[in-house]
Amino acid sequence: MKVIVVGAGEVGTYVADRLNRHHDVSLMEKNQERFNQIDTDKSLDVLTILGSGTDPEALKRAGVEEADLLVAVTKNDDANLLAALLAKQVGVKRTVVRVESRGLRNKEVGQLLGSADSHLMIDPDEEVAQDVIRLMEYPGALDMVHMGGGEVVIIGAKLPPDAPFVGVSLEQLGKDLEPDWEFMIASITRQVNEDEEKTLIPRKNEILQEGDLLRVICKRRSLRDVIRRLGIERDMPARALLLGGGRTAQLLAESLVEKAVDVAVIEKDPKRAEELSASLKHALIFNGDITDVDMLEEADVGRQDIVVALTGEDDANVLACLYAKSAGARLAGDSNGASTPKTIAVVHRLKLLDLLDTHDVGATLSPRTATANSVLRFVRSGDAAQIATYLHGDAEILEFAVTDTSQCEGKRIADAGFPKEALVGAILRDGKPQIARGSTVFRDRDHVIVISNPEFAESIGQLF
Repeated sequence: MKVIVVGAGEVGTYVADRLNRHHDVSLMEKNQERFNQIDTDKSLDVLTILGSGTDPEALKRAGVEEADLLVAVTKNDDANLLAALLAKQVGVKRTVVRVESRGLRNKEVGQLLGSADSHLMIDPDEEVAQDVIRLMEYPGALDMVHMGGGEVVIIGAKLPPDAPFVGVSLEQLGKDLEPDWEFMIASITRQVNEDEEKTLIPRKNEILQEGDLLRVICKRRSLRDVIRRLGIERDMPARALLLGGGRTAQLLAESLVEKAVDVAVIEKDPKRAEELSASLKHALIFNGDITDVDMLEEADVGRQDIVVALTGEDDANVLACLYAKSAGARLAGDSNGASTPKTIAVVHRLKLLDLLDTHDVGATLSPRTATANSVLRFVRSGDAAQIATYLHGDAEILEFAVTDTSQCEGKRIADAGFPKEALVGAILRDGKPQIARGSTVFRDRDHVIVISNPEFAESIGQLF
């Protein structure tokens, strides 16, 4: 499939890289300096085009007349919509458009882009805000995805030393869970050496180790037991400090206030701080720099239940999270009952992940993956009903629907032809979840959840 991605920001480059694994991708960027950066990036193996998505001639150079899909993800709503409309005019059947304005995400604008199955409007800020809400409820979790209509949960967490899972073999765990499994270890991301990590689809001889990043597929009703075994907690915070007052922070603050959480926000720009004060009547707004220690102390950073760093500056987000943890640790040493704040950092550069892991910053989220998940789900809508990609670990979670024409229908999982780099984790049958076993037989209308190395996703889709 021929795909054009308009906008080579952090979101656009990540989406282009993900799609380029299976499709022919052109990446457009109008800014000369940014174009030079991506054009010389040897890790990004896509055709780069200097030009705007609103310029018909630039679109032609990108191959729009042969394109099957256009993804417009610049930070300009109008430019994204215009690029999509121009693409539609020359015959591009499907479009994905980044639209932040709530006023533009309406039925009338959608009709301009064609039928509901031919276009998708996405809002990375809103998706990140919702992801933060989910992680707040489970401090210690690195990520959480709901599939199968919410009946199946995939939770990721790094094992602390005292977690009940540590030292347990998967063979023994399987025996303990018989006869009706409530969950399954879907993948293990393990540090091989100082500079390298490896993601494994686990087998029964694996022994879980301290520091392993696990992704566990479980029935929704068993989530409480799983988080206990992972050594993490469930507790919606009473106090939250948001570092940065951008759009994501505002959306998040609005949701938290509705949940009766005590919210404070630090915003550097005085004008934006005033706007937040006017719109967030029940939140405390500070005008200051999140890298200013005095400002953080004034906001009582060490006594917060959770600190979320949401600025566009990754370095500042990381440093502020580290300081929040150190401030909490200092207070815990001085006062009985004090605890270290949980932290969540929004990151844009994947290269920072090693630093985050090393210093135990906490959970990490990215607009990159939020958008990529939506785009990939739309691209594969003929196969996968849902898809999730991850910052940590090279794995994808996919949800497929079995039909009476599927290759796998009527076959046991063990006989269906899945690659060894993939694992069938759960099946939703008649609205009820079950953890998959090798002897499980696929039936028409089953919804099947699979974890796989990304390079095998397309071939797995063919089985359905």
